[in-house]
Amino acid sequence: MEFGSVPEDEVFRGEVRDWLDAHVEPDADRRSWERTLGAAGWIGLGWPEGGYGNRTATLTQQVAWAEEYARSAAPPRSGHIGENLLAPTLIAHGSGEQKARFLPPVAAGEELWCQGYSEPGAGSDLAGVRTAAVREADGYRVSGQKIWTSLAHEADWCFVLARTEPGSRRHHGLSFLLVPMDQPGRVEVRPIRQMTGTSDFNEVFFDGAHARAEHVVGGEGNGWRVAMSLLGFERGVSTLAQQIGFAEELGRVVRDAVRTGAVDDPVVRERLVRQWAELRVMRWNALRTLGGAAAEPGAPSVAKLLWGGWHQRLGELAVLVRGAAASVGPADWSATAPYELDAAQHLFLFSRADTVYGGSDQVQRTIIAERVLGLPREPKGVES
Repeated sequence: MEFGSVPEDEVFRGEVRDWLDAHVEPDADRRSWERTLGAAGWIGLGWPEGGYGNRTATLTQQVAWAEEYARSAAPPRSGHIGENLLAPTLIAHGSGEQKARFLPPVAAGEELWCQGYSEPGAGSDLAGVRTAAVREADGYRVSGQKIWTSLAHEADWCFVLARTEPGSRRHHGLSFLLVPMDQPGRVEVRPIRQMTGTSDFNEVFFDGAHARAEHVVGGEGNGWRVAMSLLGFERGVSTLAQQIGFAEELGRVVRDAVRTGAVDDPVVRERLVRQWAELRVMRWNALRTLGGAAAEPGAPSVAKLLWGGWHQRLGELAVLVRGAAASVGPADWSATAPYELDAAQHLFLFSRADTVYGGSDQVQRTIIAERVLGLPREPKGVES
């Protein structure tokens, strides 16, 4: 029996479906949509009770919500970083004052967050942080650069991993700071234009940005422990919702293969079946980790390797089944107008990044080798 299929949860699933049918507007402004979700109590379903303005739900009900949301063609979420990454981290490591200050606005959809981890020259080597936070009487002055910062152009706040101990190296001397983005002249966001023509990622420059002393999560110098805890929250019910989206994309590729006749090629048929079978495996693995296996060392890395490679292969298959037509855009292109992509072209180009962001495949394999298989650790380069 699959998760979410037990009869007593069908009432909840029906409630979710009815609400989404009544409120989904695919072209809705993303920030106003977050407020709509928050006002109805649909943000933070997995949080413990604590007066933060959210309704509670069982794990099965959280899965039902995530899957119905994915099926409804609702607008993309702008608040998922605050809801699924920052909030669980604050619940685990934050002070009572920090929870009271930051969780209610996330639950209401009023404050949006971005993640200040990756830096130029460090890539997926999170311990190579160079952004510095200098202690002052009223807090910290943060200086440095972050890159590949998702939704920074929309965010009100950024949780930043910064070096608060001068001269410290690697994972020592780091702190997890909550930094407001609205600091003209001290915080600058520069969008990064991708192959798709969109700019979901950004560079963020901190030039003496202010962070209050009470906005250090877990205490000064404990940033590495907090940061590693947060990375563990990047799995969970959201993975199942992601797979619903993957299934819809696969369905479009299959329909294209039938329409173009590519399905008559036995090699294409084999690849389509393999994509379907691998997606089922990913679903069952995700359900298994929800039952507690997620605490196994390397489980998040295995999941990332599975879905990143799968999605990239699907993008390649999406253009393969369309043949030469895949190279023609849906609208005329000129040197003065931005080019447009159809769904298959966007899938192909954007999925090239799936094996890089969130920790590259090479990094995930290193984690599995060292922490699961017990192989010798890879030597780290000496910083200049």
